[in-house]
Amino acid sequence: MNILVIGSGGREYSIGLALRKDKNVKKIYFNPGNGKSDEIGININIKKYEEMADFVQNNNIDLTIVGPEVPLSEGIVDIFQKIGLAIFGPSKNAARLEGSKVFMKNFLKKYNIPTAKYIETSETCKANDFIDKLNTPIVVKADGLCAGKGVIIASTKKEAKEASLHMLNGESFGDAGKKIIIEEFLNGYELSVFAICDGENYKILPAAQDHKRLLDGDKGPNTGGMGAYAPTPLINQELYKKIEQRIVEPTLKGMKEMGSAYQGVLFMGIMVVDNEPMVLEYNVRFGDPECEVLMPLLKTPASELFYKAATNKLNELNIEFYDKYAVAVVMASENYPYKSSKPSEIIIDTIIDENIKNNTHISYAGVSKIDEKLFATGGRVLLCVGIGNNIKNARELAYGLCGQVHFAGKQFRKDIAYQALKALA
Repeated sequence: MNILVIGSGGREYSIGLALRKDKNVKKIYFNPGNGKSDEIGININIKKYEEMADFVQNNNIDLTIVGPEVPLSEGIVDIFQKIGLAIFGPSKNAARLEGSKVFMKNFLKKYNIPTAKYIETSETCKANDFIDKLNTPIVVKADGLCAGKGVIIASTKKEAKEASLHMLNGESFGDAGKKIIIEEFLNGYELSVFAICDGENYKILPAAQDHKRLLDGDKGPNTGGMGAYAPTPLINQELYKKIEQRIVEPTLKGMKEMGSAYQGVLFMGIMVVDNEPMVLEYNVRFGDPECEVLMPLLKTPASELFYKAATNKLNELNIEFYDKYAVAVVMASENYPYKSSKPSEIIIDTIIDENIKNNTHISYAGVSKIDEKLFATGGRVLLCVGIGNNIKNARELAYGLCGQVHFAGKQFRKDIAYQALKALA
């Protein structure tokens, strides 16, 4: 099987690693890939979706896997499916679950899926009136895609009103913020739950937990994610069952009723409040950095999982996972997430410790090759991933690898998986 992976980040690199060890896979292509993905596949650079489809046909590619949300929201799946190409991801209409937070919240309301109280508005006065009725903190969300940064958790009503104003007047997120969601803050703990879907059937992956804030102790600004671990001890079979029955199944049923049967990965940002799951948001692709901890745990060949989902055959698959734990720590550039940083050469020490050597790996993201040397050129540069028999062991391995990686201005959180360790204590 020949496979094309669309995207350039750690998520796509991790999918590539899973495919590389898959005996069913002959060739892996990345579009556009990054400075390291060319070591596990072939990087190409095609921007137009129709031209990508031509490349797939001309190179006997059996499956395309779409990593980022933007191509999905722009309809790449529709273009490929129209000419009979197998592609993993939702249609343009189904991708509105992420592409429009207004659509998503109204969908939740229509199908009685648990979520926070909210309003949608494009009017400052209406926003301010609703803010005055809520307790703090208050959540303000831009409607459109903002690369994971369109959510403000305001600690005061004044801050919430300012955030709403800056979104609505286009200052914060341009057209993506011209319509906003304001909702109550849910007090609980957050989980990332993923369902692989084929329109009718689904397979639940082990629940993960992301760490969105830049600094230790969940302080500082929101980022695209500073680390993750899976599986989490903060979930049990009862909670999985509630998520399936109250969220996954009505979502698939609702999307089918609307004429947009959902295929691909459904990423549910869940807030657990008093052991009850509430939907914070949907994403229509793998989370990053969650993908980096889920792929190493997948025992079932990755090509089978993605291909059967793309061809409506998930019911034929018995999905299996290794009885292990994975922790990923993001190493980010000096000025992330505020502004870009100067390119910095990445130096990796020779690893002597056998445990680190055999049970860790790096998932590369914002990296480029310059004169055959590897440089940090993106915000989130790479992820150090540890695989262990328990969370503590996996975490120690991941941080052990962090100590072997060097570039000017590197920054990373020192407390990834702290909630899990606290729960297990």
